[in-house]
Amino acid sequence: MQGLVIKSTGSWYQVHAEDGQDYDCRIKGKFRIQGIQTTNPIAVGDRVEFELEPNSDNGIINKLHDRRNYIIRKSINLSKQAQIIAANMDQAFLVVTLASPRTSLGFIDRFLATAEAYDIPAILIFNKLDLFHEEGLAILAEYAAIYENIGYPCYTVSALKGTNISLIETLLKDKTTLFSGHSGVGKSSLINALLPGRDIKTGEISESSDKGQHTTTFAEMHTLPFGGYLIDTPGIRELGIFDIRPEELGHYFREMRDMMHECKFNNCRHVNEPGCAVIKAVERGEIAPSRYESYLSIYHGNETRA
Repeated sequence: MQGLVIKSTGSWYQVHAEDGQDYDCRIKGKFRIQGIQTTNPIAVGDRVEFELEPNSDNGIINKLHDRRNYIIRKSINLSKQAQIIAANMDQAFLVVTLASPRTSLGFIDRFLATAEAYDIPAILIFNKLDLFHEEGLAILAEYAAIYENIGYPCYTVSALKGTNISLIETLLKDKTTLFSGHSGVGKSSLINALLPGRDIKTGEISESSDKGQHTTTFAEMHTLPFGGYLIDTPGIRELGIFDIRPEELGHYFREMRDMMHECKFNNCRHVNEPGCAVIKAVERGEIAPSRYESYLSIYHGNETRA
């Protein structure tokens, strides 16, 4: 039987099969030794083949179909391990907030570089619009401008007040979309606004750390009532870059990629070389300093730049 993985709980996978039924499946041991260096050989969004175990409604996954794309993160604590967040998506939404809790520019840039590396169109959703007064809205506009100027669509919403939810529905219609972000940014509240009646658990913000509490503990795909699929993922505290070599990194920063051919040296690292077009563009204000700082941070292996 063939099907689509719609939920992952670590050792079990829920597969929506061609017969319209959902089956709880495990994987065969051989998946773990096929050179897939991740904690989860199968991810939500994967298309798989499985067979039912004798005298059971449970299945065993025996084949993984080729992925169109996927997005992956390195574990900060277990640096040699990586986790596939989801597979086979049309776009990725990164839900961010400027306060309560603040999403760092470094985190945003690591996510965008990863999405570029795996050929996934990315969109930034600035949530908690209801918290901002005039000064905050001006800062939000400055943040958004950094990314809009290099081609990343940015949208502002309030999951609490329902502001611009209909606009987000339009972006999601008939597409498979990954929702990602820190714990506490309101991702679950936003999904509840898009999926009334599903009642996805939401969490409180810790006053001591201003960080969100994990509410989603596993990835899950939801069918959207207006067409398409939404992949909800656990909140990410840190996003480690995986499998991107330092010499490739500039290709995944759009504004750098556009001018790399102007550098004096073909193998320019854009760190301190003479005649570097990227450094000159930073000095002229054509590349946002925060983006260049993120580039240097990733290049030098710092996974936690704020």
